[in-house]
Amino acid sequence: MPDHDLQVLADACAEEARHYLDTVTEIASGSAPEAALPMGLLAVSQVLAMGARLGAVEDFVPVERYEADAGPEPELSPLRTGIANLFEGLDEYADLIDPITSLEVTTGSLSNDLAVIADALAHGLRHYEAGRVTEALWWWQFSYLSDWGERGASALRVFQSLLAHVRLDADEEIVSEAEFDALHP
Repeated sequence: MPDHDLQVLADACAEEARHYLDTVTEIASGSAPEAALPMGLLAVSQVLAMGARLGAVEDFVPVERYEADAGPEPELSPLRTGIANLFEGLDEYADLIDPITSLEVTTGSLSNDLAVIADALAHGLRHYEAGRVTEALWWWQFSYLSDWGERGASALRVFQSLLAHVRLDADEEIVSEAEFDALHP
């Protein structure tokens, strides 16, 4: 990829990373609980599209043989705890260890998934902000393929399922009355 194309891709990825981090921080704050599900669905969907773009291109090779120090790691415990508190009773879900190699079921956690994604995106963002564009792209691509892409796919499925239950599960008596009223004006 020419340097200009790398910079354009890195700029777009950095913007998506910042948007995701801002959104999950807002969700974790609990300030808009009624919007948490749709906000989470959109944030995870958008960042997975970023990851898919990175996964679809040839592997990035960092300039240095060893990863440069990206700086201090962010403290993600408050983010994880805030999301777990917000989704209390809904945070854990059934998950497959690996849908290709194993049918073994394990337990996943929405709060952990969102925090894992945030950690990986923030790590790449620190490289980007330090001017190490190729390193940032390499990190986002590698971590997408090795970890956060899978966590994001699981989180996306959970968000979609939760929204479907919230919007489609209805009391049968209320549905029956509405159907009767609609058919007998």
